[in-house]
Amino acid sequence: MGDTSIDRIAQTQCFGGSLERYTHASACNDCGMTFSIFLPKTQRPLPVLYWLSGLTCNDENFMQKAGAQRIAAELGIVLVTPDTSPRGVHVPDDPEHAWDFGLGAGFYVNATESPWATNYQMFSYVSQELPKLIEQHFEVSTKKSISGHSMGGHGALVCALKNPREYASASAFAPIANPSQCPWGEKAFSQYLGEDRADWLSYDSCELLANTDNPPPLLVSQGSADNFLQEQLNFDALVASAQKNDYTLEAQLCTGYDHSYYFIASFIEQHMRFHAQHLSESK
Repeated sequence: MGDTSIDRIAQTQCFGGSLERYTHASACNDCGMTFSIFLPKTQRPLPVLYWLSGLTCNDENFMQKAGAQRIAAELGIVLVTPDTSPRGVHVPDDPEHAWDFGLGAGFYVNATESPWATNYQMFSYVSQELPKLIEQHFEVSTKKSISGHSMGGHGALVCALKNPREYASASAFAPIANPSQCPWGEKAFSQYLGEDRADWLSYDSCELLANTDNPPPLLVSQGSADNFLQEQLNFDALVASAQKNDYTLEAQLCTGYDHSYYFIASFIEQHMRFHAQHLSESK
């Protein structure tokens, strides 16, 4: 099993609950990883919402900027935010330290190509290793949902569509919805997964949504003023994929909103209540 201990490195009270930060040794990523967790004050095990952040972010961005803890405390939902990539001096990074690849840009895939395959196993980490660790160390239930923003929105949708029975619901803000067909995805996938584009499709939300049986309830919010909308995010392609699978995707184009955390903060309560509804209905 390896070392499954965790070390708390920060704690503060927040909306009657506890906001905490931990490090641990990740078997998947062969390095130390960091996550943050918000634990509402409760007498019973609570369901968990996992949040996956976007490019350049870490485990703290969402907890500091989204304003989700107040709603999580009201609804009785634990929030867990992992880092966006492996870290450490021995972990390979983009040679030019580009912000859209390497450290801070794990893209939530299991890399197959050298030198990335040793450490960049983010799909297994967020969908398997981290939930097991949370359930081992905290008083939480086995019910869980997942959400994220941009690269993290891509990750959240992929996790839910590849494991539709594991999540009560999934949501995304401005996800990189069709990464096999956009510059960010092409750059990351060609290096993490290799040059064969067929290998990329198992991490492409549009491909998965068009072919997944019984996907969980999905909510996607996209800002109309997002600078990345046309070139990188492919919101229309995601909607078309849902239609191809005759699936009713709850998708909304939010007039005037951009790609920032102001957008997330404006709609996080809607997303939290969406997840609370489906978590309460799940067995």
